[in-house]
Amino acid sequence: MTTASHLMRAIVLDRYGQPERVLRLAEIPRPAPGMREVEVRVAAVSLNSWDVDLVIGEALNRIAAPFRPQHRIVGSDVAGEVVAVGDGVTRHRVGDRVFGELTASGWGGFAEYVVAREDAVVALPAAVDDVTAAALPQAASMALQALGDRGTLDGRRVLIVGAGGGVGTFALQLATAAGAHVAVVDRAAKLDRLRELGATDCFEAGAIPAVADAFDRILDVVGALSSAEHRRLLAPHGQAVAIGGRPRRILSYALAGARKAERDGGRAVRLLAAVPNRDLPELAALVAAGSLRAIVDGPHPLEAVPHQMDRLRAGEVFGKVVIVP
Repeated sequence: MTTASHLMRAIVLDRYGQPERVLRLAEIPRPAPGMREVEVRVAAVSLNSWDVDLVIGEALNRIAAPFRPQHRIVGSDVAGEVVAVGDGVTRHRVGDRVFGELTASGWGGFAEYVVAREDAVVALPAAVDDVTAAALPQAASMALQALGDRGTLDGRRVLIVGAGGGVGTFALQLATAAGAHVAVVDRAAKLDRLRELGATDCFEAGAIPAVADAFDRILDVVGALSSAEHRRLLAPHGQAVAIGGRPRRILSYALAGARKAERDGGRAVRLLAAVPNRDLPELAALVAAGSLRAIVDGPHPLEAVPHQMDRLRAGEVFGKVVIVP
């Protein structure tokens, strides 16, 4: 018999569909850590577009799980406290505060407790609160890796398409801190807040000026532009990095990345292959130093996950939605 102390609340998923129709709050058994795993009491967890894709069953996700969802509990970016450790764990101890991205460790973040590989979470500095920490793993890491060597950005012209989300708001701060002149594209309702974060030029979605050779670096967070449009906007030897988009657009970016940039004035278009968790200590240090902040929508309670997913999918969120179980 499962006792109350061995139960937890979680948002569970049994079939593909619209979040508010297929996600439900339930009490289920708490997970127990296995070999080289830790159990974390979730203090905060953030939403990503990947979570929404897993729930509705976007095309690429159905390749791995065509008939029913591969993960019953989604949610990847967590912060919390280690409450139990499995055999062989050497990186963490009970009581440690940790945070990390669980996409390679079974997901499971939309719950009161989650089990993960010990290398899927890293130590969380005391100066960083749980809500901020939960907003960092996927979005801030992608922003940092997409920008590349920030030492080369001083005085450069950067365009961020889809700048009002998690990746975009982090990238805007990182690029402006490095001395770049940053133009942004997003919905009209988000542009004033993007100016407050440091954007020098703001364009409403679908209204990017038709100026060739305008930017040294482009970050296309939402896959809004074609490879040809990227190349038109890039200055010679400029680079466009695509982070998201629909499957057909992602394929076009992959094919564009295979082309030799030398054929087009050194202009390069590539798809970001993000490395999870690698940069979390650096990002936490920037937050602790006051050089980077998370733009948080919320925090919201666990039962609000379905509605917040619908808001995220509709493009209504500015920054990162964070849930506190």
